Amino acid sequence: MKYIYIKTWGCQMNEYDSSMIAKYLEKTNQYTITKNSKEADILILNTCSIREKAQEKVFHQLGRWRKLKNKNPNIIIAVGGCVATQEGKSIFQRSKYVDIIFGTQSLHKLPKMIDEVEKYNKFVIDISFPKLEKFQKSLPIKNNGYTAFVSIMEGCNKFCSFCIVPYTRGREISRISDDILFEIENLSKNGVKEINLLGQNVNSYQSFNHKGKSCSFSQLLRLVSEINGIERIRFTTSHPFSFTDDIIEVYKDTPKLVSFLHLPVQSGSNKILKRMKRLYTTEEYEKIIEKLLIVRPNIQISSDFIVGFPGESREDFKKTINFIKKINFDMSYSFIYSNRPGTPASKMKDETDINEKKERLYQLQDCINRQTMSWSRKMLGSIQSILVEGISKKNLNQLYGKTENNRIVSFYGSSKKIGQFVQVKINKIHTHSLEGILI
Repeated sequence: MKYIYIKTWGCQMNEYDSSMIAKYLEKTNQYTITKNSKEADILILNTCSIREKAQEKVFHQLGRWRKLKNKNPNIIIAVGGCVATQEGKSIFQRSKYVDIIFGTQSLHKLPKMIDEVEKYNKFVIDISFPKLEKFQKSLPIKNNGYTAFVSIMEGCNKFCSFCIVPYTRGREISRISDDILFEIENLSKNGVKEINLLGQNVNSYQSFNHKGKSCSFSQLLRLVSEINGIERIRFTTSHPFSFTDDIIEVYKDTPKLVSFLHLPVQSGSNKILKRMKRLYTTEEYEKIIEKLLIVRPNIQISSDFIVGFPGESREDFKKTINFIKKINFDMSYSFIYSNRPGTPASKMKDETDINEKKERLYQLQDCINRQTMSWSRKMLGSIQSILVEGISKKNLNQLYGKTENNRIVSFYGSSKKIGQFVQVKINKIHTHSLEGILI
């Protein structure tokens, strides 16, 4: 039995991919996962290329692993994920001690690739995009918790000017609906109560079942809601251009779908949205929110923002702040623009000083944080349905779980409540969490 150490950077999709890698390798009965890199026979780095200097971060990590390989030349080092797909063979050319490079769509081939390295002592690379093969080879993932991510599609066809995803994850590929439902049913039998449907652009999901009947994202949401044992449904992430009325209708008649939506807007300036190639205006985005509020008056919205995009003036940034206040976003993921080589935005002229960008980011995050606290204050004294996930890490005498609107709540209660939905009255609020009393 050989030990495998997997280091993961990036989004939930990367985390999901790493869990699949572990499953593929464990199925061979030759490998077991370790949390200690120093005892590993195989080191796997699953990478993300969204942020700036992602490539340099990879080589720094590989440099640390090189020291382990110098002590034990039999160690196999594999690099996968988005940076591997983007950089390909150049990783090996710069770091000759790397044995395997695999892409986002070829991770199911990793056991065979490891065999080739062991038998023939040669460098192996596969960063191809075999359509649907990754999903067809996927294995049920054992889940020890009560919430689970389930990948339903991958890739993106939008080609936003700043985004590297279509180049590293490929075009949109949707999983067969029956396979998704089968996986969720198995997770439910293992105690999972909350499902988060995962993809780069889930609301573009369009597939079929094994009988050839088509299935849209809105139809898939309803099918998932019919599975016994699944009490909550979330999804990550969406694109406003594809957020159609049939999806909004699901919020009207499917109570298992949470009253919380992450819908990235990126900017509150139509000029910048056009430069980003986001395919919608702030007015169209606002219309989506208005429709949602009609069917779900209590829904809360979180979003993504890019600060300092090439061409963003102070007036453009002011429009973004005003838009944040107008929509009253609850939370956000916000970043200073990162130049990603190979994207159209990388060729745009950027005249904004980095200190100015940092100041704008601070202002934006301060605005969002104040709104987050405002939303939390509204929850004070309210009774919330909490899925109890386990013992609190901050206080071993307390339990913790999440509300529908994605807030962590800690409270005193019996460990027998873990895995159940309970009612908790909120009596204290913090910046990023809440406390309550079990009812």
